[in-house]
Amino acid sequence: MTTTFPDVTISTDRLVLRPFDGEDVNALAEMMNDEHVTAWTSAPHPYTRADAHAWATAHSHAERTEGRGIVFAVAEFLTQRLVGIVHLKNTNWRTRSTEVGYVTAPWARGEGYASESVLAVAQWLFHDQRFERLELRTAADNTASQQVAQKIGCISEGVLRNAWMVRTQTPDGSWTETRTDLIVWSLLPEDIEDMDESDGYNGHDDYGYGRGAQAGAGGYAVGADWS
Repeated sequence: MTTTFPDVTISTDRLVLRPFDGEDVNALAEMMNDEHVTAWTSAPHPYTRADAHAWATAHSHAERTEGRGIVFAVAEFLTQRLVGIVHLKNTNWRTRSTEVGYVTAPWARGEGYASESVLAVAQWLFHDQRFERLELRTAADNTASQQVAQKIGCISEGVLRNAWMVRTQTPDGSWTETRTDLIVWSLLPEDIEDMDESDGYNGHDDYGYGRGAQAGAGGYAVGADWS
């Protein structure tokens, strides 16, 4: 049984999803220090250039080679500018299921990049890799990420109560952690087929954060919310 994903690149009309490399370090560090990423994920804060270098050159690649999942750097096709991250993690090779997390750079939000990139990965996962389930978990108050889940055809399955930590900013500018519920979403191969038939995907979304992606030196980069 295959227990690692292939080293692949996925293309859409506007985006290229590829492995990270050293040239992504500066853009990654800038993206991961955005206040929304800090709030909704468990990425290190502040997110240093050393964190970004470790993720881009080692940790993201280990996700694939060690069988846990696969990480895609999402870049604009025309400019090659880093748009975000899509990360498949917690992969179960026996049940052919995995969880997706994602982050979108502040400058790229509102362009539909999150939905476009996650949907492209889902199509590859189901059609090429023969997976049967993709799971997404969003913090209860993260409506932007929930909109992404809905737009790609995910079905809400229930709530994991008090299951995640998010950060909120205090009046003095520091950050504190509080507990939150997680909404569990799933996407199956037939859900994408049904959406294709109904032409339900409009290609536009706001930013969102899906719990699960990692981007740091041993820490989560896009956890319970990053798109």
